[in-house]
Amino acid sequence: MRILFIHPNYKSGGAEIAGNWSPSWVAYVAGYLKAGGYDNYRFVDAMVDDLDEEQLRAIFREEQPDMIGTTAMTPAIYTSQRLLQIAKEECPNALTFLGGIHATFMFQQVLGEAPWIDAIIRGEGEAITLNLARAVDEGRWPSDRENIKGIAFVGEDGKVVATPAEPSIKDVDSIWPDWGVLEWKKYIYIPMGVPVATPNMARGCPFTCSFCSQWKFWRDYRVRDPKRVVDEIEMLVKDHGVGFFILADEEPTINRAKFIEFCQELIDRDLGILWGINTRVTDVMRDEELLPFYRKAGLVHISLGTEAAAQLNLDRFVKETTIAENKRAIQLLQQNGIVTEAQFIVGLENETRETLEETYQMVMDWGADMANWSMFTPWPFSDMFTELGDKVEVYDYSKYNFVTPIMKPDNIDRAELLDGVMKNYRRFYMKRMFFQYPWAKDPVRRRYLLGCIKAFLLSALHRRFYDLGKHNYWGPQAKKLVHFDYDKSKAKIVEPDHNAWKKAPPAKRPQAAMKACGGGDEQMSEAQMAGVEVPAPAAAKPKEEALQQD
Repeated sequence: MRILFIHPNYKSGGAEIAGNWSPSWVAYVAGYLKAGGYDNYRFVDAMVDDLDEEQLRAIFREEQPDMIGTTAMTPAIYTSQRLLQIAKEECPNALTFLGGIHATFMFQQVLGEAPWIDAIIRGEGEAITLNLARAVDEGRWPSDRENIKGIAFVGEDGKVVATPAEPSIKDVDSIWPDWGVLEWKKYIYIPMGVPVATPNMARGCPFTCSFCSQWKFWRDYRVRDPKRVVDEIEMLVKDHGVGFFILADEEPTINRAKFIEFCQELIDRDLGILWGINTRVTDVMRDEELLPFYRKAGLVHISLGTEAAAQLNLDRFVKETTIAENKRAIQLLQQNGIVTEAQFIVGLENETRETLEETYQMVMDWGADMANWSMFTPWPFSDMFTELGDKVEVYDYSKYNFVTPIMKPDNIDRAELLDGVMKNYRRFYMKRMFFQYPWAKDPVRRRYLLGCIKAFLLSALHRRFYDLGKHNYWGPQAKKLVHFDYDKSKAKIVEPDHNAWKKAPPAKRPQAAMKACGGGDEQMSEAQMAGVEVPAPAAAKPKEEALQQD
């Protein structure tokens, strides 16, 4: 049986400006299939190869697979739906399936728009995909599809059927990815000029930020054995030439004990690889004495969810942090040689020129190495989408990409919002490029920061950054010429049941967070949670004190 995986060709001028990111979804799903006895598969990256529809048709005609699968984040959903429509036209007997967070929650709408999709995989994809493959291989598709857990499909009567959820994979160490399915020469991280990987150490998140839905998608929080993760990274380095990785976890430092063990394992193996993470401000402050140890393990870049310059918006996002804590975390990272990136969410209805200026002044005061202003994007399956109601005016999901203004602020228009964000980028990076990056004393930091500037300049030269070329934005003088080309035919959808996946603990959950960090109902000391001895002089011994809860 032949399986064809395809990554959709969707670009937005956002994260891809740093290079081509290795799509981890296909590596983990393929690896699970391989362990289950199905290794006749191929992967095509239509995004990296920039394949058009005719090229896709040629691939489908040549391959003639039995199963064709893809994924989609919200902005890529229309691209993925069209991809599978072409697949069904060229391979009418193949089972077409779609996974990803958008399809998981919005399966009713997706199947209504794209009935040629035979199955939607709802939630964690490995086990469900394997069960689908077995059903096709054994001739049980479509007759037995109602007994396959975790899928949705259009029934014989034209109604959408959603089967009961597939249990999450409790033993995440049983998932061993097949990274060999990728052509690694294509996945270069521009700042370092080396292949980049995106492995994960944990799945899920015990926190419930109102704008996020990862905690709903994964349902429970599970951590891999750190040695097993480093086994994977060692394989990526030695077999595929990977020179940089970013942990795909929402927050890999949640489980402090596992993260420390992971760093120690990297130090012991001396793989010579640098890496980055996203994490919370409070975790940085909690681990102040361990930051030199993290840097010794190769951690060179931390992107912080500072999110807002106003405490009002921090509270609205349920970040449970303060402005002062944001500044302190950035200072701590810089003192320990770690590149800091402050992330801001802008573009809510209360945004003004003054609030945009406030974010710029604040990040300059903080002294962050890098800054990122993301347009507020209310996922249609998030709590905040419901709370905003009619304030959301755009339902063209292809624009839900963090770079196109979805919300219309009350006091400025979308073009002025874009111009304000671009003004912040211009000022911030011009000052960093001339007055900070070239003079960084640490040669590793200096090389990394100058590489980041290279990525920005390349994207600006080709008009890819923030899709400026498509928006016809050339600077403040062009504000009246800016167009975002929203598809106005996309109407408001019937929202999914936001309570259906709320079996995870609520936002403020000290006991649940403690358990996620390896503890029980009672608080443990930091040394107990660490579980390993941190060698001097890399870092001081952890203090015998209780965990500081987020």
